[in-house]
Amino acid sequence: MIENKTYNNVINTLKNIGTAHEQIATVTTGDIFDINLEKMEEFVLMHVNPVNVTTGDFGLTYNFQIFICDLVSEDANWTATNIQSANNLSNEQEVLSETLQISVDIISLLRHSLQQSAAGVNDINDPLYFGEGQQTLEPFTERFDNLLTGWVFSISILVANDFDACAVPITARGQGE
Repeated sequence: MIENKTYNNVINTLKNIGTAHEQIATVTTGDIFDINLEKMEEFVLMHVNPVNVTTGDFGLTYNFQIFICDLVSEDANWTATNIQSANNLSNEQEVLSETLQISVDIISLLRHSLQQSAAGVNDINDPLYFGEGQQTLEPFTERFDNLLTGWVFSISILVANDFDACAVPITARGQGE
């Protein structure tokens, strides 16, 4: 029997992946515009935005937008040690490069689900989540209370679900009339 994975299982797995990544300092979920960036002190930020869930024959597909972003340091804040070139007005290119690599890391972990299961893959109930399809990563730069730049991508995560009607909490009598 399959132990069906819940929304909480999927969100917590994504958060665990972000927390375990050594370059990600903060992991959040929900609407991106609900984040209070003024109070956030630690970046790189991984933000998980739930989009929808679709049913398939043998499972559920959870669809998310993943944001990987960092603060851009403008040249007024630079010291002699972090000036890359006299032509650069910010470190936006460096931030885009680093956050792109982190995004690819997240995609890689979800494509190769074996890495997620500490116990191995001999049990159907091991915590396996499979990233489906190809991702298009889009750069963004937003000026909220600070300059934030990075990448956003959509990802679909397939989890097994047996759709066991016998386990639905309803009364035993028939439902038809």
